[in-house]
Amino acid sequence: MSYRIGAIAVFVATLVVSWMLGGWVGYRVVEQDSLEESFRYRQLVGNELNRYLPIPELMAEHPLLAAALSAPDNPEIIHQANEEMQRMATIVGSSDVYLMDTTGLTIAANNYQQVDSFVGRNFSFRPYFYEAMESGNSAVYFALGLMSGVRGLYFSHPVRGQNSEILGIVAVKVLVHELESQWHRPASVREAEMVVLDEAGVSFLASKPEWLYRDFTGSPEKAPGEASRQRYPDRDLKPVALEYLGRQSGLSGSSRTLRIRENGGGREYLSVRTPLPRLDWTLQVMVSTRSVVWTRLGFVAGGIAVYFGILLAWLYVRERYRREAELALRGEQLELRVAERTADLERSNRKLLDEIRERERTQSELRETQQELIQAAKLAVLGQMSAGLNHEMSQPLTAIQTYARNSRRFLEKGAADMVDANLSEIVLLCDKMAELTRQFKVFARKSEGPPTIVDLRLAVDASLKIVAAQKSSAGIDIRWNRPVQPVICHGDLIRIEQVMVNLLANAVQAVESREQPEITIDIEEQGECWRCFVRDNGTGLPANTEQIFEPFFTTKSVKQGLGLGLSISRQIADALGGRLTGRNRSDGPGAEFEFNLKKREAME
Repeated sequence: MSYRIGAIAVFVATLVVSWMLGGWVGYRVVEQDSLEESFRYRQLVGNELNRYLPIPELMAEHPLLAAALSAPDNPEIIHQANEEMQRMATIVGSSDVYLMDTTGLTIAANNYQQVDSFVGRNFSFRPYFYEAMESGNSAVYFALGLMSGVRGLYFSHPVRGQNSEILGIVAVKVLVHELESQWHRPASVREAEMVVLDEAGVSFLASKPEWLYRDFTGSPEKAPGEASRQRYPDRDLKPVALEYLGRQSGLSGSSRTLRIRENGGGREYLSVRTPLPRLDWTLQVMVSTRSVVWTRLGFVAGGIAVYFGILLAWLYVRERYRREAELALRGEQLELRVAERTADLERSNRKLLDEIRERERTQSELRETQQELIQAAKLAVLGQMSAGLNHEMSQPLTAIQTYARNSRRFLEKGAADMVDANLSEIVLLCDKMAELTRQFKVFARKSEGPPTIVDLRLAVDASLKIVAAQKSSAGIDIRWNRPVQPVICHGDLIRIEQVMVNLLANAVQAVESREQPEITIDIEEQGECWRCFVRDNGTGLPANTEQIFEPFFTTKSVKQGLGLGLSISRQIADALGGRLTGRNRSDGPGAEFEFNLKKREAME
């Protein structure tokens, strides 16, 4: 029974603490969002003022303004001043630009052609006029336009003569609706509002239209004065029904909670007031405290979860102690069984390791046998080509012998130029023989390692040099449509050369009986693969095309091969992750072999 009473007491205390802590955190979060938004908007207003403050001073330096103030009765100068005002207004993007003499009378304005022009009107009662006249410096003022009724910021600066005496005032009006339109609600809070108040507490910028030109002082006895009536003519300026509720715990001195009653209901806000730069303006950001309730409920839910988590943990520990004794006895019995089972597993593991070693040894022998078979097939191809190599080597050797004999005779006659020419020919023939033998040596060697990045064009080039050495390839039109860009693929240069040599050698034998023998080599791109086609116009393949890839299957005589070339070529293609297929051509007589390899990026 005592356990239950204690659990209930702790549960109630958890709810109270969670509710209070949630309120503290919720108000702090709302205040932080309000302060961040106040800082952002304060910077926005400051940047806007800094952008327009120097403009009137720059305008006042224009000599045409001083000339117009010095000769206000000269129609030509006044007309030029009006046109200059239009250009200035267009350049700075302002609403109005106008020039007043020392009495406040407007003598030139950008809207001089409009019905509601400022020309002829006196604005000496406006603070931006008499403050600039009294201080001799720039002045800033906010008000509604008497003619347009549109809110605007007024920037003014004195226009001075040659003796630095003040001849008049130039004023620039900038509309403030952009400041209001750039108000963005905080991303973390759904309900937030903003008002900008003047020194009398009247709002002239607001995120809600119904709060515009309202009294936010919160004092029903203090009505707006005459200055506010002149600043906002024909506006009601009625006070907003608000009630300050005090400061919540954990908040800073600039934050207060208040309730605004409208449309028969009320809504509670957290209010943060921030002074804006240069002017007697105050930014009041009001964020709804509805999120505080959800924060409190979240903390209460978290407190309940923590409470029940601790309670369940305590019950679990208690139950665990009860079962530990029982588990200790079962553990001893389990250890005996585990020891017996471990011995059985060790015997099984030793037997399995012996089988794995035997399988690895067999696979290694199989790979070595396959490599030897590939090398034997390669040497067999070289053996078949030996007659062609003998033919290719005999001609340069005969020519070298002839050039050498001629050189001796030219030496006896003293014809050094002819000897040098003969020696040059001998060098070229030796280079040709060296390149031919080098290509055969590269083809005859074994592969150097695992697949890597290979340019397929180079393998085709090397294969053509080897095949061209055959005597039987003479008179065959071999068309190699070589791509301009590198064909980077996944493979091994020597093994790819062996496949291409086999395919080209078979094609050469297939077209021997044709009157116009022709072999075509093309490379195409398809998805993630490169497709290399070797086509001939020979007699074609048997009906069962897959049979040609079986070992020792051949349609040729024994002198022309043992039927291992295509079988080994397919094994090489499979080992490189590619594919080798053969079929009869659909566009005419002859066979077509397709060699596919995976694409690779050159940067790899």
